[in-house]
Amino acid sequence: MSIPAIITQSIAQFSDRSDYETPELVRRAGVKDEERVCLVLMSDALGRAQVVYPADRIVNIDTLNRVMGRELKVIKQSDLQGLLDQYELRAIPAIPDITGIPPIVDSSLTENNSEYAFLDVGEPDQLLKIKRSLLNDMLVKGQQNSFTRLISDIKRHDEAEKDREEIVQAIEKFTSLRIKQRIEDTLELPPLPQSAQDIIRLRADPDASSEELSTIVEKDPSLAAQVVSWASSSFYSAPGNIKSVHDAIIRVLGFDLVMNLSMGLSLGKTLNLPENEPEGFTPYWQKALWMALGTTALISKIEPAYRPSFGMAYLSGLLHNFGYLVLAHVFPPHHSLICRYREANPHVDSSLIEAHCLELTGEQVGAILMNVWSLPDQVVAAIRHQKNPAYEGEFCQYPKVLHLTQYMLGKLGVIPQTINTPPHETFEYFGISEETAMAALAPLVDHPDEVTGMAGMMKG
Repeated sequence: MSIPAIITQSIAQFSDRSDYETPELVRRAGVKDEERVCLVLMSDALGRAQVVYPADRIVNIDTLNRVMGRELKVIKQSDLQGLLDQYELRAIPAIPDITGIPPIVDSSLTENNSEYAFLDVGEPDQLLKIKRSLLNDMLVKGQQNSFTRLISDIKRHDEAEKDREEIVQAIEKFTSLRIKQRIEDTLELPPLPQSAQDIIRLRADPDASSEELSTIVEKDPSLAAQVVSWASSSFYSAPGNIKSVHDAIIRVLGFDLVMNLSMGLSLGKTLNLPENEPEGFTPYWQKALWMALGTTALISKIEPAYRPSFGMAYLSGLLHNFGYLVLAHVFPPHHSLICRYREANPHVDSSLIEAHCLELTGEQVGAILMNVWSLPDQVVAAIRHQKNPAYEGEFCQYPKVLHLTQYMLGKLGVIPQTINTPPHETFEYFGISEETAMAALAPLVDHPDEVTGMAGMMKG
């Protein structure tokens, strides 16, 4: 990719400076977060603003509006598309002259003494490198104030043994729910669908048959239709018509995949998708499917001795974000707040946004419910520790492969990129290279419409 003309023209105004250097595109890997500059376009009744801040920080929307006397909200991507098309950009970089929109600059940005700054230009793996002094001059007309929080100051909820206590504390602090003996009763969740209960029981039976699985799935007409549609999709190129769940098991998908797919779909029906989702992020079922298919694609390149189970990894991917649904159900006003914070901080992982707003994460509630519902320990570990690449406990290969999949899909631009540091130790753990992982995911990434179409079938 070459630098877009509008960026080159805007920076060229400063070419007579004695310290001027021609900007260049560089690899994202290795760039420190404090050197990377983020921009989010926001607006209110007083007009638009470019909010500029370093990537090692999170915009505190409440603080921003208080200190600026504004009611700013992130501008929807659809409302920005005309601007992006006009200048042939994929993202608006932190260069105020491009749009002419007044900047609001976090004071920590101009306090940084590093020689260079790195700006996002919409490429998953590249950043624009410019002199820090040049950036400061471009932002000099902006209003400066302190409205961010260091990401490193946000508590990381990595200790699973504290989950139940922290869930109860969040419920007591942020809701009017009564604390009950069982966590699932406290959360006031709907009962598990009968199909999910039956599949859980069947999973525990070492002699379970395809006929038994077919019978369970076919008792739920919508679930059966989803499984048959799935097996009939062009993704699998099955010969002839798939007429039944039994057909789907025997001819196309296999016993394990149908069991895990049915389990994921059944659990997904337990809670409705929230109407209020963060703008510009991958929809719930699309993300679930990318993660499920991505993990199994990566696993295919791992030596058998170190390879996680395909079925467990697939189910872990499909359910990796189930905690998101639970938080939306239990904390509806705070879910809306979390969505707004994610829009303003697309570079920050969702678990850190949740911890900032709720002092709790979706991974905590998701994993504890998977355990209550007797899902396999591998899946519980995967969901709970997927954001912690340093986890080395039992079944650590499952959260590691989820983390690796999230990194790769972000790097390839399929989902928002919130993991910027290559997980070298995880690549080494599985004995594969980043190039091998990229090749494994290429067939998926090259056919995004098929994945989107399959995700559409999962909504029921």
